[in-house]
Amino acid sequence: MRNVIILGSGIAGLTAALYTARANLNPLVISGNEPGGQLTITTLVENYPGFVDGVQGPHLMSIIKEQAKKFGTEYLDENVISLTKKGKNFIVKTDSQEIETKSVIIATGASARKLDIPSEGKYWARGVHTCATCDGYFYKDKEVIVIGGGDSAAEESLFLSNVASKVTIIHRRDKLRASKIMQDRILKNKKINIIWNSEVIEVIGDNKKVTSVKLKDNKNKITELKTNALFLAIGHIPNTDFLKSLINLNENGFIIADKRMHTNIPGIFAAGDVQDVIYKQAVTAAGSGCQAALEVERYLGELT
Repeated sequence: MRNVIILGSGIAGLTAALYTARANLNPLVISGNEPGGQLTITTLVENYPGFVDGVQGPHLMSIIKEQAKKFGTEYLDENVISLTKKGKNFIVKTDSQEIETKSVIIATGASARKLDIPSEGKYWARGVHTCATCDGYFYKDKEVIVIGGGDSAAEESLFLSNVASKVTIIHRRDKLRASKIMQDRILKNKKINIIWNSEVIEVIGDNKKVTSVKLKDNKNKITELKTNALFLAIGHIPNTDFLKSLINLNENGFIIADKRMHTNIPGIFAAGDVQDVIYKQAVTAAGSGCQAALEVERYLGELT
């Protein structure tokens, strides 16, 4: 029997582990299929407090993992198959075993939707990105592309217009899906251009960085557009398939949690991008991990 099991080893999960470990709850972190979360596939992180010159994403995750381990966190490098309720407790089923626990923090994150073209992976974090506020400043006074047509794409484009010399939105339809107010801001911004009815079919580079993309329009005409970076804003997929119908999810599959990280099931808490549909930043994920941990400590205290 465990006091708390934390599902996910990104920054939200590891922050929760640090706090619950220091509370002598002996947390078990089940790493999942992306150990360390999205920061492990990120290069330089410049907007996480405490690092004047920035910090490499994988290094940041490794030191937080060691910090949590120092206070007694245990790690299990397996995937979670299912989470079920057993009376007041819960059963976490992994690849090899079933573990009973009094509480659970779900911090399994959300994966950015990708284009699923081979060249995308080749230039991942070297010109292909999913977060303008994280990586936009690397392209100060340079030309960039944003893919998408919703509010996320509009927000990314507006942010980048304050940094880049030119922003080009590539949208596969003939009109944006973004809200009217966001569309108005986009259309009035002189640094933002839109290419309609087109999609990126190839990312081109010099093996070190992105130099251009290949586009195909709805008439199958192929063109090449020079750019320094490509920002994907086509949504995120929450890692919640294993939950089945246990807890409440929104229409896109994200966990519905209140301001104190409680789900609709007492004893199950959520933290990080798996429940965050707005910010999706490392620092906010860490903050929610802290909140979930403090709520677990309070919950377990009330059980005894």
